[in-house]
Amino acid sequence: MPSHSRALRLGVCIVLSCATFGVLSAAFAEGESGANANRESAANASADPKNPGANGDFVVGPDYKIDPDLTDRGNAKGKRFEFAMPLAESKIFKGDDKTLDSRKKVRKERKIFVYVPAAYKDGRKAPILVTLDGPSNLKLVQNAVDNLTASQDAGRKLPAFITISVENGGDDSKGSERGLEYDTMSDRFARFINDEVLPAVLANKEIRAAYPNIAFTDDPWGKAAMGCSSGGAAVLAMGWFRPDLFRRLITYSGTFVDQQDDDAPEEKEYPLGAWEYHSGKKLIENGEKKPLRIFTHVAENDLRANDPEETYHNWVMANRRTAAALAAKGYAYRFIFSKASRHCDGKVFEATLADTLVWMWRGYEAK
Repeated sequence: MPSHSRALRLGVCIVLSCATFGVLSAAFAEGESGANANRESAANASADPKNPGANGDFVVGPDYKIDPDLTDRGNAKGKRFEFAMPLAESKIFKGDDKTLDSRKKVRKERKIFVYVPAAYKDGRKAPILVTLDGPSNLKLVQNAVDNLTASQDAGRKLPAFITISVENGGDDSKGSERGLEYDTMSDRFARFINDEVLPAVLANKEIRAAYPNIAFTDDPWGKAAMGCSSGGAAVLAMGWFRPDLFRRLITYSGTFVDQQDDDAPEEKEYPLGAWEYHSGKKLIENGEKKPLRIFTHVAENDLRANDPEETYHNWVMANRRTAAALAAKGYAYRFIFSKASRHCDGKVFEATLADTLVWMWRGYEAK
């Protein structure tokens, strides 16, 4: 569990029935300018939930309303594309790994959904957001980017990032293709996205017809990823193992538990899977601080919330410990505890995702 002082601060916020968020601590990302850090430091003096610079721990709920910026507000719409990538043509995830359980279905192809906002200008090197379990919350993201790239509030304005929503390889949990892709403690999934998915998007004929000079930024601070559950574990692995590729990470109900395949080669180095980030080897606490900006969330009634520590499968415990480790190490992080909610709860996304995206892209400047 988190330290007593951290638990006490969270408990105080709950007792006070925080209407929105309560800012409890601050941390700053490596690689961001001193000016940005100073602005964020000053911002943390305020408990305003819309404060884009507020880092630390927050409580939301139990009442939830959709953020207006996640609805259609009549702003200019971008263009959405869809295509498929056959698994058999992949060099990284072909769907035939020896660790796979033959009883669990593997997709023959995975769908890729791409949203290019109206604010994107062909030829510019766009920042990107990769979302997992596509299309997942793509509609909410589309509305956010439509509304907030056009925002007149400089502190709430989003860059014109292109969203690439990637379908998983099939099924779930240990022995599945999805589990292999998302729960493995390695850089394999980050390489798959960088080396295969992103080039496929840029080469797609339909996308090229609409945007002949489409391009993605090479700046890792311009590359974000978002996922829920094991998708959240995959997102953290993308940044943790390849911060040279992805540095802005959004995880909801992250599976920071021991969900890695028992016969995975990575078990030798990481026997407790993603549990090792915060417990076991305590990778965050004991490792070198990485240039990452990290959002994490867990629900009050998330998976196996009452499990004892020795199961290595308590989602609430895992996410609280992850947040505590990030705070202690001095990361730029934001952690949300959502009351009266469950695993990957849609109402939590509807209430928080706009603010999460604004916070996540804080300090980004196109190069």
